[in-house]
Amino acid sequence: CTGVQCLIKQWYQRRVRGSVAADMDGLDGQTNPYMDLDQGGKIQAFYIWIDGTGQGLRCKTKTIDAPTMDPAELPIWNFDGSSTGQSIGENSDIYLKPVACYKDPFRRGDNILVMCETLDDKGEPHPTNKRRPCAENMERVADEHPWFGIEQEYTMFDYTGRHPYGWPTNGYPGPQGPYYCGVGSDRVKGRKVVEAHYRACMYAGLKIAGSNAEVMPSQWEYQVGPCEGIDMGDHLWISRWILQRVAEEFNVVISFDPKPIPGDWNGAGCHTNVSTLVMREDGGYEHIIAAVEKLAEKHDEHIITYDPTGGEDNKRRLTGLHETASIDVFNWGVAHRGASVRIPRQVEKDQKGYFEDRRPSSNADPYDVTNRIVMTICLDQ
Repeated sequence: CTGVQCLIKQWYQRRVRGSVAADMDGLDGQTNPYMDLDQGGKIQAFYIWIDGTGQGLRCKTKTIDAPTMDPAELPIWNFDGSSTGQSIGENSDIYLKPVACYKDPFRRGDNILVMCETLDDKGEPHPTNKRRPCAENMERVADEHPWFGIEQEYTMFDYTGRHPYGWPTNGYPGPQGPYYCGVGSDRVKGRKVVEAHYRACMYAGLKIAGSNAEVMPSQWEYQVGPCEGIDMGDHLWISRWILQRVAEEFNVVISFDPKPIPGDWNGAGCHTNVSTLVMREDGGYEHIIAAVEKLAEKHDEHIITYDPTGGEDNKRRLTGLHETASIDVFNWGVAHRGASVRIPRQVEKDQKGYFEDRRPSSNADPYDVTNRIVMTICLDQ
């Protein structure tokens, strides 16, 4: 179209989209024309931290005089904790301590993403800082070389955050069955977001290992790992931030709620695969069984830790249905996806490898999860 006809067509398209257009950033998905401007030798560092909810991420940008990927070279910063549920207005400053750096897939160049710990007004770990105790325990068990791989499930919603992305305006899609690892526009929604997120994680230097469409339509999973020690929490939190940031570009909302749609629909988990060095060596199967038996003795402690609400979120998900165990009972089995802990069939055959803890919810804090696991199976706490 040209001239007036083209303008009328654009106006009509915006009118049809209604409030969606009002929520766009004005570029309508086109490249920001200012992002290729020279930065004068300086870089932008995106400081990222976990807020007072234990599941939300916050971020802000700081100019750094020269390129670096070393968090020790970055300054400690601060933010208003009274606006993030981490302090009161009369003593609002919370410190940000950089702990890990990654390449920025959005600004690119030498710009970086910075994972931060939160510190209180005395420079001590803030009560919401779950990373520090995790890091300390990972140091204590470093000789055991704990590896983790986490399967992060999530659900896409439209720009309102209320309607599952791609679901019928009125009613529901067909029953679960054809969507898991599916292909075709009648079975899969949101693949462009998934592919963009995957590539952005690779660019950033995260150990993203795979992705797939999940059992419920518009629900997806990606895997991160294997990561050793504290890297697991760092990589998963940054991957979540990248996912939400990518989704902004598509006007899609990401939900990590463990049971976003009530009824006969699968929930979302954060299945955590675990091994230590002795489990990965010949004869490691007996060490896997010993670890699972320890987990059974600490079931309640793990359930409290495995979502940010002390188990309340997981009550909606761990019902014994939809590939979950009951929240009240610990069980394990080989190739059993209705168990608290699953041992893969190949691991039983090889008599070494790893186990999968299927209890953590999709909104669980990976620092909390991995810390609780090593406390139980390595430190006997």
